[in-house]
Amino acid sequence: MTPPRRTVRHPVRIVHLGLGAFHRAHQAWYTQRANETATGDDAWGIAAFTGRSPEAARVLAAQDAVYTVIVRGQGGDSAETIESLSSVTDGADADRWRSAVADPQVGVLTLTVTEAGYRPPAADLAADRDALRAGEPALTAPGRLVDGLRARRTAAAGGLAVVSCDNLPDNGRVTHDAVIELAVAVDPDLAGWIETEVSFVSTMVDRITPATTAADIAVARTLTGADDAAPVVTEPFTEWVLSGAFPAGRPAWEAGGARFVDDVEPFERRKLWLLNAGHSLLAYLGLLRGRTTIAETMSDPVCVAALEKLWAEARTELPFDDSQVDAALVALRERFTNARIEHRLTQIAADGSQKLGPRILDPVRSRLAAGRAIGAGEATAIAAWILHVLSGSFRDAGAVELAERLRALDGDDGTPSHDTGTGTAALVVETLRTLAPDLADDDAVVRPIDHQLGALRATTEPHADERVAAGEPSRGAN
Repeated sequence: MTPPRRTVRHPVRIVHLGLGAFHRAHQAWYTQRANETATGDDAWGIAAFTGRSPEAARVLAAQDAVYTVIVRGQGGDSAETIESLSSVTDGADADRWRSAVADPQVGVLTLTVTEAGYRPPAADLAADRDALRAGEPALTAPGRLVDGLRARRTAAAGGLAVVSCDNLPDNGRVTHDAVIELAVAVDPDLAGWIETEVSFVSTMVDRITPATTAADIAVARTLTGADDAAPVVTEPFTEWVLSGAFPAGRPAWEAGGARFVDDVEPFERRKLWLLNAGHSLLAYLGLLRGRTTIAETMSDPVCVAALEKLWAEARTELPFDDSQVDAALVALRERFTNARIEHRLTQIAADGSQKLGPRILDPVRSRLAAGRAIGAGEATAIAAWILHVLSGSFRDAGAVELAERLRALDGDDGTPSHDTGTGTAALVVETLRTLAPDLADDDAVVRPIDHQLGALRATTEPHADERVAAGEPSRGAN
């Protein structure tokens, strides 16, 4: 075995939580780019900690934390060796985590813990509160941040920047609020120190990173001559927009194309409402139609028609002119049709109860506020998710209780709560009560979703595909 070879180990100045493929294709990649232009002591190494599973740390540690990024374009693959990870550790090792965050040389703490990681169940947060009060390790992402920051305060190591890199609007504020709420419950003085010394940077991140396969490991070996058990596959496109202060410095991420702006919100909205919303729609609709990847859905006219409707509905709500939105959509169509990137629908479909709010329901709210109706694309996304949950094949802790209620309602033959003609409006209302209580009693929202729900349930009858693509219910819907 010939693992990837390390040529340099940079001093640890970044701590990262959530050692997944996206981090290694994005923030670690940008840090590699920054280090390639650094001189003297300007290089930044990363001490990366896993989130829920230690497996990534185990595999990467066996090859000295060096790995390959395979950039998969339409015309072929290229490989880059990444050495920006200086160490990799099981996130359950609380002593090493505290020591790393408390290191005065560390100036940045980044995290990729998925949208759901910022809103763990109340029982888990309560358990972390009690554990932290007793000096024991925390399990949730907010708990680990509070634990690490408390160690930093104790070490008098000074402030640092916490940088969220997950798909949440205003993710810096979301992180701040989650950390401060728990810190107040653990130690109000610690919460005050965090407010004074720690900045919370908001970011917009974008780079499709599908799950690595055995075939990708073979490709890495062919391209590099090394036996890499943990390569990462990604697309040529990448984007990173950041807004916030870095009290202890930062890498020159702009060397990789990162942008630093006063307000990241317009860029977040564009990405969430075009790329991420499109992914969610295609994931749930595509799974219903037997597709497995984003590229496969782009050869399905029903999926494409729904996607184009969704994008048309979102563009009126974005603070960019038509030429900028057009350019973004051209890039997205090219990215989505890149069949060499196997972005699996099951991966995208996970944790929909957390994702649909910022991706689908927020643009719905924007349209309603402007006097526009919910669109057929948006309604289809929500209806397809309802059927995904009813199928029982979902991976979403936040939808478990809802799924039980929906199955009970789906077995009822009582009168629907709204006269939509499909008999399934109760499912829509119950779903909205969970995802968007402010919309659950709005008949102008419930009806279009129920309309699409009935249509999707009847897509197996002859010629149903054409009617669904046109936004019409299929005949014979219940």
